[in-house]
Amino acid sequence: MSALTTAGEADMDAIVRETEAAVERITAARAEIARVIFGQESVVERSLVTILSGGHGLLVGVPGLAKTKLVETLGTVLGLAASRIQFTPDLMPSDILGAEVLDQAPDGTRSFRFIPGPIFSQLLMADEINRASPRTQSALLQAMQEYHVTVAGQRHDLPRPFHVLATQNPLEQEGTYPLPEAQLDRFLMQIDVHYPDREAERRILLETTGANEATAEAIITAGELAGFQKLVRRMPVGESVVEAILELVRSARPGETGGDVSSLLAWGAGPRASQSLMLTVRARALVDGRLAPSVDDVLALAEPVLQHRMALTFAARADGHTIRDVISRIKARIG
Repeated sequence: MSALTTAGEADMDAIVRETEAAVERITAARAEIARVIFGQESVVERSLVTILSGGHGLLVGVPGLAKTKLVETLGTVLGLAASRIQFTPDLMPSDILGAEVLDQAPDGTRSFRFIPGPIFSQLLMADEINRASPRTQSALLQAMQEYHVTVAGQRHDLPRPFHVLATQNPLEQEGTYPLPEAQLDRFLMQIDVHYPDREAERRILLETTGANEATAEAIITAGELAGFQKLVRRMPVGESVVEAILELVRSARPGETGGDVSSLLAWGAGPRASQSLMLTVRARALVDGRLAPSVDDVLALAEPVLQHRMALTFAARADGHTIRDVISRIKARIG
């Protein structure tokens, strides 16, 4: 028993040391991002939480809110090889996954050679993902889940770490292919990007329209990031946090609570939402410089983790209810 206790204490001491070192590096990375991205602190934090959790994020916002600039800056600061795909209705799966071409050697022999597509990067921006056809969407989302692609029967592993930050325009829906609910569930979080406040927009005007525009520099390496992602999974989680996650997610399902909230839901969050919260609350604690998550982290991340995993009944929508309202009511029970 004494040996087990000693081993547990030694492991906890190691976690504390690693966390303190990671916090210093992550704080420096956030400061570097803030030099380029103004007025989107919540979006930056949630994007970092998504990547530190080892997942993928869906950025939802109108055009012109620096979503592309954010992903580019994250790639630079975190030391990740980044690429971008502008999704269009005529984009084919091979355009993103890659394809085989026939090569002819000088001696006349022929062989197939695989040319990797833009998905073979460590940080991929899938711009306006809902503009691609379902076939192309599913090819990308399958790769996001399995971390490899199969072309002509041959498996090709994706680089690690591998993250996708996809964007959606919530306004212009004509000619788009909305992501099915089962595919939305593959995204760890939906990150809503809002307009900046007045002071942030003033800073944008002054600092991005002159001759010298700030550019980000690498702060963290891909190897360090992979170590931070492993650390997130080792961070301790208190019983109160586990209970808050269970209560929150189970309340976000029809028929679970029996109250007026469950009657508004057509379908709700599954166990993957619980898993996502367990990871993201740890990552948020790490980003904030804490050794363990709290119930406040659960409440703060409830909306981005749950909102794309729930749907209202037709009657609830007709009565003017929204998913955000429902999540707020569920959070009020826990808080």
